[in-house]
Amino acid sequence: MIEPEAFSCKMCGHCCQGKGGIILTDKDSIRLAELLNITVKELHEQHCEQAHDEKIQLKVAEKDLYCIFYKNGCSIHPARPDICRAWPFFKGNIIDPISLNLSLDYCPGINKDIEHKTFAKQGLEYIKKKNLNHCEKNAPNALKFFPFNS
Repeated sequence: MIEPEAFSCKMCGHCCQGKGGIILTDKDSIRLAELLNITVKELHEQHCEQAHDEKIQLKVAEKDLYCIFYKNGCSIHPARPDICRAWPFFKGNIIDPISLNLSLDYCPGINKDIEHKTFAKQGLEYIKKKNLNHCEKNAPNALKFFPFNS
């Protein structure tokens, strides 16, 4: 029997809106700077700000709080940060059914008909397959999973 898919992006942009959520890893900064054909320093000076916990985050537009790179869709999609690549498979949603239930109200791409354990299983498989598990100090907490068993 084929397991129903836990998530299918609807390209609605809901996950691109909100202040303080798009934390960059060092790898993200390099990838994004290369796409924009600027240095990492220029990226941080022009498009980023310091987060409350000394991490670097992308700026958001003042008028609507969307990521500054969201313009009728993601204008940096090929180089988008790992936090964006991982949505909705964040640590909180994977380990906590209540967190996932809150996300269901927010994200139309999450399958409302699957059990939390199915979502968690598919999420961990996705995170592992895409190498989105981070342990660096400056990584987003949502991507700091426990070490995967081999």
